[in-house]
This record gives sequence, C-alpha cells and structure tokens, in this order.
Amino acid sequence: MSNPNPVSGSPDKEPATEAQEAQSEARTTPTAPAGDTERAVPATATKAPAPDEPRPSLGRLFLDNLWAANTVTVTVLAVLLAMLVGAVLIIVSDPEVLATYGYITARPADAINSSWTVVSEAYANLFKGAIFDPDATGFTAALSPISETLTYTAPLVFTGLSVALAFRGGLFNIGAQGQATIGVILAAVAGFALPLPPVVHLLVALIAGAAGGALWGFIPGILKARTGAHEVINTIMLNYVAVYFLSWIIVQNGVQNPNRSDAISKPVESSAQLPRLLGDNLRVHAGILLAVLVTWFVAWLLNRSTLGFELRAVGENPNAARTAGISVTKAYVLVMVISGLLAGLGGSNMVLGSTADALTPLVIAQIGFDGILVALLGRVKPWGVLLAALLFGALQAGGNRMQSYSGISLELVTVLQALIVIFIAAPALVKAIFQLRAARAARLQTSLAKGW
Repeated sequence: MSNPNPVSGSPDKEPATEAQEAQSEARTTPTAPAGDTERAVPATATKAPAPDEPRPSLGRLFLDNLWAANTVTVTVLAVLLAMLVGAVLIIVSDPEVLATYGYITARPADAINSSWTVVSEAYANLFKGAIFDPDATGFTAALSPISETLTYTAPLVFTGLSVALAFRGGLFNIGAQGQATIGVILAAVAGFALPLPPVVHLLVALIAGAAGGALWGFIPGILKARTGAHEVINTIMLNYVAVYFLSWIIVQNGVQNPNRSDAISKPVESSAQLPRLLGDNLRVHAGILLAVLVTWFVAWLLNRSTLGFELRAVGENPNAARTAGISVTKAYVLVMVISGLLAGLGGSNMVLGSTADALTPLVIAQIGFDGILVALLGRVKPWGVLLAALLFGALQAGGNRMQSYSGISLELVTVLQALIVIFIAAPALVKAIFQLRAARAARLQTSLAKGW
C-alpha cells in the first residue's frame, strides 16, 4: 500500500502538493509579533533576479561608481571644496571687492562681477604658474611653470614617503624635518669638502645625506624598540636638536663661506649638483627622476617583499606579529632607519638640486612638516604620496605667481593645502555635502579606521 503523503524532495516519490508545501512553510516560518507585518513575510518572497534580466550598461556602472565615496571621488571633491572655500577667502581678503557688497541691494551686479574677476584671476594665475601659461612665448617660458612644480615636488616626495612608510609600520614619524636637516648638512659638507670627480661626487653626497637621515631615524627607532619611548616625543625633540645643530655648524670655520659675514656655508661644488633636465635656464633637475624611482622601490618593498610584509604586519597588530615569530624590535628599528634615509634624501635635494647651493638656517624650509600632509593626502600609499606631492608642488609654484600677479597672500595657498587635507581626512563630510553613496563611504571609512 502506497503512502498517501510522500516525502517531498525524494527523487523516487511524487512531488508534494501546493497545499502540503504551504502547510510546511507555515510550520517552519516563525510567527512574527503583532504589528510587525514586514518581518512576517516568508523568505521565499525575496526572489533572485531572473537570469534573463538585462544587466546594467557599462556607462551606467561607470556613473554609479563615479558618484560613490571612493578614494578618487573623495579626493577630487575635497580639492573642489577647498577651492570654493578659498574663493570665499579671496573675496573677503580684498577690500575693494568687499566695498561693493556695501551697496549689493542697489547694484548686485557690481559685487558679483568684482568677486568673479578677483577669484578667476587668482586661480588663473595659480594654473599659469603651476602647469602652463598660454601667453608664454618661447620654449623656456612655456616650460617654466611645470619646471617649478617638479622642482618643489621632488623633496616632498621623499619626506612624504618617509612619513608614509613609518605609518605603515605602526609608527608616526614627526621627525622627517629633523632627519631632512641632518641629511642636508651632510650632503652639503660632502658637496664642498670632498674633491671628487663629477659622478662619484654626486653619489657620495647623496649617500652622505641619506646616511645622515638614517642615523637620525635610528635614534627614535632604537629607543622605541628597546625602552618603549614614544616616537612622537623623541622625533619632535630631535627636530629641535637638528635645527640648532644646523645653526651652529654653519658659522664654524671650514664650513662658513669666508667671503660672507652672514650665516651661510661654502657653496656646493658643481660636480656634486644634480643635473638639470631641461637646460640651465629651467630649475627642474634629476631629483624628480630619483623620486619616481624611490617611489617604485617603496611600493615594491611594502607590497612585494618579505620585509615589507613584516613591517605591515607589525603596523597592523604588533602582538599578533610577535606571536607569528616576527621581531617587532627589529621592525621598529628598520622602519625608522628607512624612513630617516628617505627624509635625508629629501634634504639632500634641497642643496644638491636647484633650490639652493649652500647651507643657510632656512635651507630646509618646511619640507619635513609638509611631508606629513603629503603622506596623509596620499593615504600613506607610495604612488598616492607621489601624486599628493605633485599637487602640493603645483600649489607652491602657482602660489608664487598668484602672489606676484594677483596680490594674493602666499599664506592663502597654505590655507588651501590645509583645507584639502581637512576634507580628505573627513570623508563623511564630503559624502554628506555631495550625497555620495553610503555603502562606498562606509567601506572608505573602514579603510581609514584601519590606518589606510
């Protein structure tokens, strides 16, 4: 005698009727609370997309991803926001434009036209000083803007990589300024004190600068590894030591220029200078090529080498790395030594390149502290740091022309840089202003919380 209720799903039995399936679902589906009708919907109500449903077009996917809170979109919109806020500051800082707002209700066109004129002129000069001047005549004048941008970019790449590498290793290197200062001292001394042939002299000067930075990075690294002393405090204090050491050594016999009474060293020999790439009339030099090469090396070191894996593992979780057999002490020392070496190369560019040819108390400028901003803007990724340094170099080069031709204070360019970093560091703010897709923004914020 056959079973009147065959088991559903058995291959040798008859399939269950629709009434039996409904009774089975009613028994297995939990009863929802009163008033919660949405939760009472059975799971079978959600259907998978049909196989023949048309897939979104490539253009639609591009637009969806373009207006999502990914890294590129947030960065571009952050720059746009910074320029908008900068435009407001330009208007506020111009007394003639502000005067037109005193009678805006009577003649609003005056305020609008004067505001547009001053802002457009300022940003036009920013572009002409950083990228290209359409009104320029001649090879030298046409390439001068990009030459200045690359000249300012080169040292920022090194100090940005210095901060980024230390950050990936779990340390916050505030001492790139001091490491670059020691690097510029040793590079300059090797550049004017050692009588060597051209190519060898340049290599020795670069190695001396890199060694000086590595030594200045080793000190906080070994203190962190052996005693647990915080690297932020140590590197900040070493910045002051390096600055005062530079001020002292410049005026010493054998270093100070005998033909000058002020604090300036002997000039670096031409045999130790980085060669210029576009002729003697343009300042861009081979340091930018070295910066690209070093960026590639740091990217390979972090992503392809065993040492890079160990550094990243220690940066993510030193306790787990120690349990896995990685020497945290060794990693801390190595990451600070390599970071110092990179910063030392950045300092060397300041005196072996075309920025200066002698030591002065302000020869290093602020490339170490700017390197922190470059590293953050580049999200501590090597190629991101290179692009961020290029942006900062463009702002610096264009800011000089903007100050000369538009009468805009150079400090306003620094404000633009700060605003860009602020908006980059606050992706939730950019997402809220431009209504970017929340899912992508959540993933971006998660990556930021993990240390980028």
